[in-house]
Order: sequence, then C-alpha cells, then structure tokens
Amino acid sequence: MDNFKSGFISIIGKPNAGKSTLMNALVGEKLSIITSKAQTTRHRIFGIISGDDHQLIYSDTPGIIDPQYTLQQSMMNFVLESLKDADVILWVVELGEKFDNHAILEKIQKSNVPVIMVVNKIDLGKGSQVLDKITYWKETVSVDHLIEVSALEKVNIDLLFNKILELIPFHPPYYPLDSLTDKPERFFVSEIIREKVFLNYKKEIPYSTEVVITEFLEEEKIIRIRAELYVERQSQKGIIIGHKGASLKKVGIESRKDLEAFFEKQIHLETFVKVAADWRKKDLNLKRFGYKK
Repeated sequence: MDNFKSGFISIIGKPNAGKSTLMNALVGEKLSIITSKAQTTRHRIFGIISGDDHQLIYSDTPGIIDPQYTLQQSMMNFVLESLKDADVILWVVELGEKFDNHAILEKIQKSNVPVIMVVNKIDLGKGSQVLDKITYWKETVSVDHLIEVSALEKVNIDLLFNKILELIPFHPPYYPLDSLTDKPERFFVSEIIREKVFLNYKKEIPYSTEVVITEFLEEEKIIRIRAELYVERQSQKGIIIGHKGASLKKVGIESRKDLEAFFEKQIHLETFVKVAADWRKKDLNLKRFGYKK
C-alpha cells in the first residue's frame, strides 16, 4: 500500500452549476439526484471509485446559497464540513456564471489544498464563449488549475479524473475497495422518490417535501418498501396525493421503475403522505430527517 493514493474530493458550487451531474459522470453511477430545479441536493453524498493503486472519494454537496431558514443552514453546514477534510476541491461553475464574494467561495480560494476550477456545460457554448469565460476566470480568481468540461456529454471527464489522481496524496484506502458510497440503501430509495417529487410538482411543493423510508425488507426476488412523504401543510398533502390519488400514484410508478433498475430486483412500493408542520424550520424534525447531528 506504499504507492496507494487516496483522498477526499469536495465538489462545491452554486445551484445549477451541474455538480451532481459531474459527480455521477466521475463515479459512473447515478448517486446524486438531478433535476432542473435549484437546491435539489440536500445532503453530503460520497461517491467512491477504487482502482489497483487509488481510491477517490467524491463529496457532492448542496448548492451554495444564503440560507433563509434552518434546513438551508444545515445544508450549508454540509458544504463547510466537506471543505475541512478535502484533499482536493472542485469548484464547479456553469458557463454563464460570474464571480461573487460569497463567504464559502472566499474559503475555497484561501484553502491549503489544490483547487481545480471546473467550468461546466461547455456543450452550451457558442462562438468564443468558452474561451472568453476561461480567460475571465483566470483574470478574476486564484486557483491552481482550470479545466473546462461538459459533465452531461462527458467531455474532458478523463482529463479531470487524471488531474485529480495526480493531486491526491499517498494514503491507504479509507473504505473497502468494493465500496461505492457511504450511504445506506434506504437513503438512495428516499432520494429516488424525492427526485420524482421534484419532477412532478411545481412551486413550493418539492422544497416542502421530505421522504422517509420506514420499511425496507429485501427478499430473494423482491424488495418491499414503505415510504412516507412529509409536507408542511395540510393543503400540500392534498396536492401531493392529487385527484383520486393520481399524482401520488404517478410518483410511485416512476420511482418503482428507477428502483428496479437501481437494485436489479422487483420492487413493491407503498407510499403514504403525512404532515409535519413547518418541518424545515424545526430542529427536532431536521434531526429526525438526518440534517442535524
């Protein structure tokens, strides 16, 4: 293990920078949920890649925002936590993004570990836009490396991977070499269902919904799952369920399809909707849902 390299790679950026798409591209598995809505990622999620002489632990984090309520503050705490143990930082920006003086971005520039600025979504660039944006960032911020990619089209992902591998330290593996993530199976079940909520509902509903897996029973050929969807108000419960249960049924069908692909087994999924008033602002509920220690 003397020549083995292992390290934590923190993926940081604003909402819609494409961080989750980037991590999934680097890991080769869909571990972080992806939607067009901002603030989809709420937790810190590890994606682990191991080779004969290396182990890379990617850390996807919530998008950087100015928190307005307790849940969002907890989300930003996950970001700060990821900076503390990072061996390499990936600072992800989308093509049209400009710099601001957010406190977390200042911490990135002052960190004592290598920082790679990843200019994402270059597949959307027109004319000289990509070159112009690279020039802009080189003149605006101080980072160790800058690599332009398209996480969606997997352009320059190998280049980025090789640069990360070059920068991480020599260290024994932190996790068993067959590990893919630090999260339990129940976590990914709840994330897959929550993704379907984001895709099927509008306005405040996705942000007011949390998914809790209360039963996960794995048999030889089938997994039986019970999921509870929590919202903040009674009126939201009615919207989630829909007319004669049609909306909730659609979420269940779409979730079951993805779950069967994820686990490669038949899935029996039951979903229930409950109200936890103003849960995003209450410490007790946030602890119950895994946002606070």
